[in-house]
Amino acid sequence: MASGSRGASVTALDRWLARKLVAAAGDAPVEVELWDGEVAHRAGPAPVGRLVFRDRGALLTCIFSPELGVGDSYAAGRLEIEGDLVSTIAAIYQAIETSGPRAFKRDLLGRLPRARRNTRDGSRAHIHHHYDLGNDFYRLWLDERMVYTCAYYPSPEATLEQAQVAKLDHVCRKLRLRPGQRVVEAGCGWGALALHMAAEYGVSVRAFNISAEQVAFARERARALGLDARVEFVEDDYRNISGRFDAFVSVGMLEHVGLEHYEELGAVIDRALATGGMGLVHSVGRSRPAPPNAWLEARIFPGSHPPSLGEMMRIFEPYRLDVLDVENLRLHYARTLTEWLARFDRHLDGIRATYDDFFVRAWRLYLAGCAAAFRASTIQLFQVVFSRASNNALPCTRAHLYGADGPLWAVK
Repeated sequence: MASGSRGASVTALDRWLARKLVAAAGDAPVEVELWDGEVAHRAGPAPVGRLVFRDRGALLTCIFSPELGVGDSYAAGRLEIEGDLVSTIAAIYQAIETSGPRAFKRDLLGRLPRARRNTRDGSRAHIHHHYDLGNDFYRLWLDERMVYTCAYYPSPEATLEQAQVAKLDHVCRKLRLRPGQRVVEAGCGWGALALHMAAEYGVSVRAFNISAEQVAFARERARALGLDARVEFVEDDYRNISGRFDAFVSVGMLEHVGLEHYEELGAVIDRALATGGMGLVHSVGRSRPAPPNAWLEARIFPGSHPPSLGEMMRIFEPYRLDVLDVENLRLHYARTLTEWLARFDRHLDGIRATYDDFFVRAWRLYLAGCAAAFRASTIQLFQVVFSRASNNALPCTRAHLYGADGPLWAVK
């Protein structure tokens, strides 16, 4: 249908569908151009960007299932977004948000997207889909430590590399790590936090991950740094964590756990955390519960669910785990993703040598779309610190996090 409609005449129905799509997106300040060059929808004197449909099939795909259709049509080159990609998507997200958490998510039959379940086999398949694309791919645009989670910018001049180290320290200070302690990490990525905790804070770490590529990389780094005796990388599901630890930490894994498994995760923490132990969960989240993004769930992060704080409490409440501190690093993640996108773009030739154009466009949309979502505040980044209810050895101020000067600048 795409090729056959590319030169087809635009009809009154096509124009109406274009306007309907913009209305479904909260009347976002964007224009819509159709395949014959006609602007079917104008957005006042100052549109943020323009959606250009290359064929009627792409428009119909987006009408049938907006989130999935827009993502697939863009990745396939059947839909272009003119103007700054991040700013245009952010304006669309802000407009959609005013219409409620289910706006732009229902397909033509009124159905909402359904996330795939994170059973043990399902989780392994979902993680393989995203994280086992090859370390060489991620090495092109991540920092030198391969940290694939939100950075923490202590100053406006900080580089991505400096901000990622600052994030690792920020986590360690929140956990109040001390030499000789035992730490368990659920979902360790390429091992940067585990290695940093061992090298800089003198703890021993047992880190769990079900991505074979990431675990192999982390073990190699541990050997190269002489830390393999103090950091054990375990290729296994977090549900198989055993032993007792002074601290539990999970950075960027909760999004993949699945809401139906939160109490199961809480049970893992409960049996693993020693008396007086502390923990931290760092996760993409939402201000209120919402269905998953259909395109991200289908094409980028199968089985993902960014939780609200209320949903996260299902982990802590059944096990009398006290929440001590909640910090939202949303704007830090917007800046992190903007930097990842810039680095991704600088290496487009190398990426295209391995991956097809659909993959490249999909990943550009993913990085830009996530940066836009954090900028528009449609998703958040929560760090939640918790401890056993019996733990009274707690700081009464935040001096251990920031010192006397504190971070007073604003992330732009």
